[in-house]
Amino acid sequence: MQIGKDIRHFVVQNFLFGQDRDLSDEDSFFEQGIIDSTGVLELVAFVEEHFGIKVGDADLIPENLDSIQAVTAFIQRQASQNRARA
Repeated sequence: MQIGKDIRHFVVQNFLFGQDRDLSDEDSFFEQGIIDSTGVLELVAFVEEHFGIKVGDADLIPENLDSIQAVTAFIQRQASQNRARA
């Protein structure tokens, strides 16, 4: 899935210094020490710019942003909601 690949690439390049470290799609960014609170802001900026998704304050929860899988699902939900509104 391209969304997951794009998220993985961003995380690896920006937080893991280009080293994948066998990161699985389910690994917690926070528990693994990959992303901190400042990193969340960088991730959100990437998601908004790259995918055209608005991330509201209520969306800033681990269930949406704590793993490649969670971010991918969040983007897919937001995109579906945007299509439904259009």
